[in-house]
Amino acid sequence: MKRQRQPRTSWLGRLIRGRRPDRNPLRRASDRAETAVLAILMVMFLASAPFAARFASDCAYAWALHTAQTQQATFRQVPAVLLTDPSASDWLASDGLADARWTAPDGRRRTGQVPAPAGATAGSTVLVWTTPDGTITSRPMQRTQVSNTAVLTAIAAVGGLAVTLTFLGWAIRWALDRRRLAGWEADWLTNGPRWTTRR
Repeated sequence: MKRQRQPRTSWLGRLIRGRRPDRNPLRRASDRAETAVLAILMVMFLASAPFAARFASDCAYAWALHTAQTQQATFRQVPAVLLTDPSASDWLASDGLADARWTAPDGRRRTGQVPAPAGATAGSTVLVWTTPDGTITSRPMQRTQVSNTAVLTAIAAVGGLAVTLTFLGWAIRWALDRRRLAGWEADWLTNGPRWTTRR
């Protein structure tokens, strides 16, 4: 006669069954306290995550928008004459770096390395972005980058909140475990000798 297999329960099912409030006489006060703490932390996360995401997103959007407006108002695109052929800075990169000469927006002549497309040769001209003093920089931040910064910051804020609450829950559980171990040790010192004494 074949023995029927007991259906397996998932870790989530075991977690819920072990945390649900009931009148189980084996459940200690510390177990109930741990369940209450986990429930409170979950409620705190669900209640505060939208606000944390919105606040972080608004702050990041305002900062990124201000940065983009400042860059668009101050960065300038100027022609640079290549003095050497570009050399690839990375075997995966389509652009390379080449020595070049250009005139800064303030009128000063500058030399240095600039990004140049593959196939460019010495003597050719490329357009580069510079700061007001002529330092080579990237192109100004675009509107899509502003939006992406806000979205990524909101995701990071929610993730940070989850990590913080998880760490808090772990710390509380660690403290409760120490209390449970101390209780077990006290019970053993009280009852253990009665079980181990030879008659």
